Amino acid sequence: MNGNITTKLIPSEDIFSIIPLLRVLNTKIPEQTLQQRLSEMVAQGYKCAGLYDDDKLIGICGLWILTKYYVGKHFEPDNMVILAEYRSKGLGKQLMAWVYEYAKSQDCIASELNCYLSNERGRTFWEKEDYKIIAHHYQRPIDS
Repeated sequence: MNGNITTKLIPSEDIFSIIPLLRVLNTKIPEQTLQQRLSEMVAQGYKCAGLYDDDKLIGICGLWILTKYYVGKHFEPDNMVILAEYRSKGLGKQLMAWVYEYAKSQDCIASELNCYLSNERGRTFWEKEDYKIIAHHYQRPIDS
């Protein structure tokens, strides 16, 4: 770590730069599929905060800003990941502090997220960030 750690929104034209970090989370999705999905996501309002060590992208946190009747305007962190060699150095907390400030600047009043039950490190992180488990996340494929 060089000590020049910064966080900024990744411009939509550079969104494919997050693919190597997404592959840390899931190696099964082909790169072409990731590119297609990211293009669609950006068109639907997806943004991504990047954590950089100088010019090297070392962490990401996707951002969805939504309004739901039961919570109001809020943001959902999505697929947050820090490269393994940079973990346990407080950088996840630093990235999320930036994200919370960004969300406030967008008039968000809360945050919700999904975290897989199998992701113990993630669950521990989010609980330290004061997130509470309030629901189960269900998923069902729609038959063609």
